[in-house]
Amino acid sequence: MFKKLTKFIVNQTDPCKEWVPVESIADNEHFRPLCLLKRKSKPKTVFHRAPYYQQTGFTLDDVLLPGEDGKSIDSLHQESSQFTLTKVSADQADGGLSISFDPTNVELKGGSSLSKEFSITPQKKSVSLEALRRERKINMDHSFIRQLRRTDIRLYVVTAILEASEEAVYKESSKADRGFKAKFYATLCAQGNREDTQSIVIPKGCTLAFRTIPLCIRDGAWDLDYFPAEAVRKQAYVADGPSAGKLGEVMTEVQYSCRIFPELSPDLLLIIFNTIKAVMRDKSLLQELSQKMEEVSEQNDGYQLETESPDLKDLFSALQHCPRDRLLPLAEGITYVLDALHELTEHQLLLLLESLERKIVSQQLNLVENLLKHDLDTGKETFLVDATVLFSQEEEQRLTIALVELSGVQLQEDGSAVPRDQPFEAVAALFVVLYALNFLSGSGCFGWQKEIYGRKLHYGY
Repeated sequence: MFKKLTKFIVNQTDPCKEWVPVESIADNEHFRPLCLLKRKSKPKTVFHRAPYYQQTGFTLDDVLLPGEDGKSIDSLHQESSQFTLTKVSADQADGGLSISFDPTNVELKGGSSLSKEFSITPQKKSVSLEALRRERKINMDHSFIRQLRRTDIRLYVVTAILEASEEAVYKESSKADRGFKAKFYATLCAQGNREDTQSIVIPKGCTLAFRTIPLCIRDGAWDLDYFPAEAVRKQAYVADGPSAGKLGEVMTEVQYSCRIFPELSPDLLLIIFNTIKAVMRDKSLLQELSQKMEEVSEQNDGYQLETESPDLKDLFSALQHCPRDRLLPLAEGITYVLDALHELTEHQLLLLLESLERKIVSQQLNLVENLLKHDLDTGKETFLVDATVLFSQEEEQRLTIALVELSGVQLQEDGSAVPRDQPFEAVAALFVVLYALNFLSGSGCFGWQKEIYGRKLHYGY
């Protein structure tokens, strides 16, 4: 829920995409001004436009030599004006849709609805580092700096944040008194009722989003890289026909990132598939596997994959014997799928596991592909979905409607769809996961290549 809120705030206030939303409320204190961060090597994706950062546990002040005047580094902080974001929305699944930015209460009526409510006042805090750069040197004997010099890791310093200027509450409620969503919500909540209400308290001073600048260290001196060269994701498929829009962008990326999968043996593909299903059931396993795959890409002098989890041992054993020229693209492909899984909710992961059992992932992939043909981030205009991608079985239709709605598109039984809160990134993540699961669950290498070829002909890339 916190991640949803911070992404919404950034989308509403930062059209240039300079701010990075904080994804976990538990980690917000690690993204304060002057905090030092590592930027992960994995590139931005269509479903995660912001760079991936990792905390170091140190601030710039920690690694600087003391200043001559003893001036406190706290004096560097500069504050700007506050602003308030307020939203109360109620989306009716029986055909009605109501979106309001008025802070009044909304009375929910009807058979099925999803409501969101919050009012938050972010405050911008920034630091100016030019004077500090001239006055204080880096402590090259600091243990962190000594270890850093033996790696290729680049540091970033947080220069500005958006923080909550006062306590706020974000509340989300799903209600189904009748209709197609009633059974779904009762099942997921594991309760007899049909209402699921969640809320999260955002404490005063909580970091919501941040901006960074690269930090360059040379023999005790340090500098700020105001014009860093951005890494560009390699494109394996070059458009040679009319533009396929956002769908073409997603297809190009997923084909490149998962390019190694068609070359793998059926036995290894089955191991990867079973591992992916295991981490979908356990967030801690998902985190462990993500970390191990990132470490494989970062280590130049061999690698050792060890785990205490039985669900990961088969994969780690298989990867341990892979030559490095195959291991690196394989780790990249697995990491890409895991990153997409991180973007989905726990409810969606449960629904996807059920979809695998029902063998309807391929149909769901076609449906989500159809949604991506529309520009989901331009407004809330209703559009019709191709009737051939809808489900004839009522239970499968309920499950799929719930899955898609959790990515921000309200899909109704008559085939109409309404996007909410700029859902392109969320829908793109769902597409990536469905695409990978569809292949890993039995399409086979020939099926994958045939599908790619067919889509390239259809979309002109």
